Amino acid sequence: MTEAEQLEKTPLHSEHAALDGKMVPFAGYSMPVHYPPGIQAEHRAVRERAGLFDVSHMGELEVRGGEALELVQKVTVNDASGITPGRAQYSALCREDGGVLDDILVYRLEDGFMLVVNAANREKGFRWLRKHSEGLDVQVDDRSAETALLALQGPMAQTLLAEHTPLDLDAIGFYRFDRGPVEGVEGIVSRTGYTGEDGFELYLPAEEAGTVWRALLTHGEDSVLPAGLGARDTLRLEAGLPLYGNDLDEEHTPVEAGLGWIVKEKKGEFVGRGVLARQKREGVERKLTGVRLEERGFPRPGYPVLVGGAEAGSLTSGTVSPSLGYGIGLAYLPVEASEPDTPVEIRVRKRELSGRTCALPFYTEGSLRR
Repeated sequence: MTEAEQLEKTPLHSEHAALDGKMVPFAGYSMPVHYPPGIQAEHRAVRERAGLFDVSHMGELEVRGGEALELVQKVTVNDASGITPGRAQYSALCREDGGVLDDILVYRLEDGFMLVVNAANREKGFRWLRKHSEGLDVQVDDRSAETALLALQGPMAQTLLAEHTPLDLDAIGFYRFDRGPVEGVEGIVSRTGYTGEDGFELYLPAEEAGTVWRALLTHGEDSVLPAGLGARDTLRLEAGLPLYGNDLDEEHTPVEAGLGWIVKEKKGEFVGRGVLARQKREGVERKLTGVRLEERGFPRPGYPVLVGGAEAGSLTSGTVSPSLGYGIGLAYLPVEASEPDTPVEIRVRKRELSGRTCALPFYTEGSLRR
């Protein structure tokens, strides 16, 4: 069996083939990196109009039972006790030493929780929840295989989606969700986003997702383009949003990654609390930092970052920003070098190009986070 044959396919795989999507391996799945218009066109569509992403490779884990909240509070760093049904929360699963197992979304359902995990961490996250559920009155189920997930992102997202659902989209604020039909298909419609633009996520039955995908694309390329992993990466990096496996991993904590705001140590005990509370109190030695090139060049993950002529770290993410026109990236740097406007150099092949650290996000114009 070839590598391509071993890869899992999303429920929309045939739709990508019909659109001549360039398929690549990603987190064990065959995923479109771009379609014929290309990454730049798809990126611009999201910034100016709308883009439609298939993110069905993400995992959906449900926690239900009399002690569902106790389990979620035990394994996540944020405080889920404050979110009511219809609301969502950004959080993380951490090891005992504070290392990030995954960054996740926590949805508060009427009768429990849905935890949305990254594709590569689905099985790891499921095992982690099951491990920590021992002795609790909870049931943990993996609904990933039966769930498709679409993301409609961009300033026209609400206008387009409104033509396909009777839901009151104005009532679905940032990090809120509702249940109802989209093109006659029952699902969950949420408003979180991973692009820096306004937009919606559609959690749908896997076997009916194609109906919604095709309906949304009938608006034509002047309104919406299908978009792949390439545009998703450039968009989220411009917005300063970390990617698990690049900018987040088990060797770094949320505090080091600049996500200390999601760590709610006052809620009580949870896995990793001791280390994370100490880091928030005493500080850390390294911090995930934004850097930008001041010379022409293409920064890529792994390229060394120099401070004062000495290597101080390496890029965890990097690209040339389609919106800004210059190279941007993220790197874990010593705290003293992480202050905005610190001169740095990025070694691109055999050249050392000048740059500076900068505050995140890199790009904010047009963002409609509500």
